[in-house]
Amino acid sequence: MNLGILGGTFNPIHIAHLRIAEEVREKLSLDRIIFIPAATPPHKQLDGEVSFADRKTMVELAISGNRFFSVSDIEEQRGGRSYSVDTLRELRRLHPDDALFFIIGSDSFLEISTWFSSADLFKLANIVVVERPEAIINNLKAPLPLAIRDEFCYHSDKIGLTHRSGFSVFYLPGTPLPISSSEVRRAVREGRSIRYLLPDKVARYISDKRIYIHDR
Repeated sequence: MNLGILGGTFNPIHIAHLRIAEEVREKLSLDRIIFIPAATPPHKQLDGEVSFADRKTMVELAISGNRFFSVSDIEEQRGGRSYSVDTLRELRRLHPDDALFFIIGSDSFLEISTWFSSADLFKLANIVVVERPEAIINNLKAPLPLAIRDEFCYHSDKIGLTHRSGFSVFYLPGTPLPISSSEVRRAVREGRSIRYLLPDKVARYISDKRIYIHDR
């Protein structure tokens, strides 16, 4: 199987997350997308006091009805910092016969050299970089750690790179949806509508549980 991996804090999950997953699944003919909420994100502070259980439940509500989407609590089960490289190693162990496609935004790819053991990411899975309007990349090699740039070659038949391990880096355009989780949290805090920014089921859950009301 071809498995897409989409991680994030999902604090909360919103329409842009879902659209990215759907477009990547379709463009790369993936069999399934696994959403992985970060338990303890290493790169940014988790705003508010939103539990992993609440964030995972919001993902479950958001993807219900889509048979191609699933959610995993692999990072909560593992404990410690939620480093992507450790998650991919575990997924490689759990799915030895499947092809993994790790999905990130172009804004995150621009910072890939700062990630923990970033060089090992390209030995574990295909990397799918989804273009974001504020972070257009014209040279896919430029964000890579300098020490490993020679391990990649360009393909003339597709927009992307191939690592010497055989895995690829894909660069895909996406529908520009400038929605952010921080925008959703701010709207809740200010008493504004969040309708159409995320699925109705998630909006109701946030309202019923009074999540983000006292977010700072």
